[in-house]
This record gives sequence, C-alpha cells and structure tokens, in this order.
Amino acid sequence: MIGSFEFDHDGRTYACTVEAPRNAPSEKRWWFSVSRDAQRYSPCEAKSSDTQKTVQKAIIAFYENRLYRLAQPPEARTHWGGRPKAVKAADPDLAEE
Repeated sequence: MIGSFEFDHDGRTYACTVEAPRNAPSEKRWWFSVSRDAQRYSPCEAKSSDTQKTVQKAIIAFYENRLYRLAQPPEARTHWGGRPKAVKAADPDLAEE
C-alpha cells in the first residue's frame, strides 16, 4: 500500500494520508485536506491495490463534486406548518353524487 503523499491540482494542494479509526484498526481509509479549506475528508476505503494515480483521481472527483454541490442554490423547502392540511373524509363538500 502506498503511503502519504501530496499533489497540486487546479490551484489547490491536496495532502493525502491513510489512517485507521481507533475503534476499527483493520479498516483503513484515505483522508485528505485541501489548501484554503479547514475541513478534512475521507472519500474512500484504502485498498492494497491503490496507486497514487487512482487515489488522486478519486479525491479530485470527490472534491470537485463537493464544490459543485456547494455552488448550487439552496433547495426551496416548505416548513411543516406550511403544508396543506389533510382533507377529512367526512367533509360534506367532498361527498360524491
């Protein structure tokens, strides 16, 4: 398995590491951080067949998708109180003729 590495893409520097969670040391995952972004991300499980090129491709796809989603306008959502009220079956206006 490959170790930690860094790469530059589209004006950003990505720092990638393989880490195992404390509660499941046998499950290793790729983690990365990006310049100008305080958050760390874990897009995929680490495999013995990983190469720097395959990991780099997965990380770029993950992060570009994240940036795309963040750039989208927020979805219009209704509040629970704004939903239409349920129609009662006993309503005389709805009686069939």
